[in-house]
Amino acid sequence: MEPQKIENIELKFLTLKDYEALKEATIQSYGGLPNSYWKINEIGNLIDIFPDGQVVIMADGEIAGCALSIIVDFDEIEDQHTYKDITDDPTFSIHDPEGDVLYGIDVFIRPDFRGLRLGRRLYDYRKELCENLNLKSIIFGGRMPNYHLHADKISPKQYIEKVKRKQIDDPVLNFQISNDFHPVRVLKGYLEGDKASGEFAVLMEWDNIYFTKPEKKPKPSTIKSVVRLGLIQWQMRSYKGMEDLMQQVEYFVDSVAGYRCDFAMFPEFFNAPLMAEYNHMSEPDAIRELAKHTKEIIEKMAQLSISYNINIITGSMPEMVRGKLYNVGYLCRRDGSVERYEKIHVTPDEAKVWGMVNGNSLQTFDTDCGKIGVLICYDSEFPELSRLLSDEGMDILFVPFLTDTQNGYSRVRLCAQARAVENECYVAIAGSVGNLPKVHNMDIQYAQSAVFTPCDFSFPNNGIKAEATPNTEMILVADVDIDLLRELHTFGAVRNLKDRRKDFYRLERVKK
Repeated sequence: MEPQKIENIELKFLTLKDYEALKEATIQSYGGLPNSYWKINEIGNLIDIFPDGQVVIMADGEIAGCALSIIVDFDEIEDQHTYKDITDDPTFSIHDPEGDVLYGIDVFIRPDFRGLRLGRRLYDYRKELCENLNLKSIIFGGRMPNYHLHADKISPKQYIEKVKRKQIDDPVLNFQISNDFHPVRVLKGYLEGDKASGEFAVLMEWDNIYFTKPEKKPKPSTIKSVVRLGLIQWQMRSYKGMEDLMQQVEYFVDSVAGYRCDFAMFPEFFNAPLMAEYNHMSEPDAIRELAKHTKEIIEKMAQLSISYNINIITGSMPEMVRGKLYNVGYLCRRDGSVERYEKIHVTPDEAKVWGMVNGNSLQTFDTDCGKIGVLICYDSEFPELSRLLSDEGMDILFVPFLTDTQNGYSRVRLCAQARAVENECYVAIAGSVGNLPKVHNMDIQYAQSAVFTPCDFSFPNNGIKAEATPNTEMILVADVDIDLLRELHTFGAVRNLKDRRKDFYRLERVKK
């Protein structure tokens, strides 16, 4: 595009509405590098955590360039960090609002807009932002795209010195140095696949001369205050096999992730349709065959939690451990870690028909959204379990369930609402709907997934934050505010946790 044809140039904050245009502009600018564009969840997270750091240059309504940045604590960055160390976590947990330097993670100008000094505008904006936020400097890893022409003769350090003395031309380093950035150190293996730079980079820095060192503030104990829950009200239907089932699982994960949910929860025994293949067997044998799929399902769900940047409560599945059949589920965190939970009380039907045994593991789980607990269906009807979890600091209780009749569902629902009131926490329940005529002992299902709250002035007066349409396949998305629970604990009209008469009664845990 010729300069004289441009009528309007504007610097504006990046929004998710710009994503597709940003993606195309990025591919045009970095076409030679693998995985050169940002995923939509990554851009969404950057905008959420640091909107002022994400800007684009618009030329006559088109994205001509972009600059993305975060704030980091300089002392927390390794001397020999890589680009992956800074950006590999899609939630950008390395971003620290109380940090002291602005870290540039991307800046580019589209090829057809180069030569218009638009890059300087992006750098000038970063400098102004750095000054306004009272950060001591701007840093980033700068590429050396012409180093491959000299790599067999000189070291990266010598290359930088020759560029500074104008003995070697390097378009990237020349531009940065002309914008008052100075080299700090050479970073080895910084950008994987950057053959032109030999995977070397230069840590460049611009010093904010107006910086005044502030007093350090204590970091908040909880990363997120408002947490978005995505509940899957799963339709029981026939599947051709594992691949068909997991395609449906990914569809729902993709759907709730598209609404930027922090959690996705599936119901109890959502994988039961796979038992149709074994319907010619006895019920105990059929469910043991189903248990053979559990490991593969968890591995695939763990991959989905990473790729879609969402914590997944897997509902529950049968699992064989040392010859015993348990009802278990897994928490697949978006950081890649996986933890297991068990159903403590199996129903009389589970014991009688399937030979399932009680679990013995109960704990809270630390997540990037605070402490959570999971109780499978029938367990929600025993108040002792949720009270033990509450004593460990649980903020959200997840209850995946499976009920065949409305009275069975009512037991789960009413008890879940009671758990929210007595433990001053949020309770989310998710179940299955429909029927499985070709699976013994799994004939019909009834469900209405919901999110319950305590009943006080800051919450809905009926304690219902959100609820799905009964007996309809759908997702339910709801936001819950953890800070409201803190206020309730101290200033609530009633304080169920604080007002317990421990001098009169006591709850003891026998097994750890």
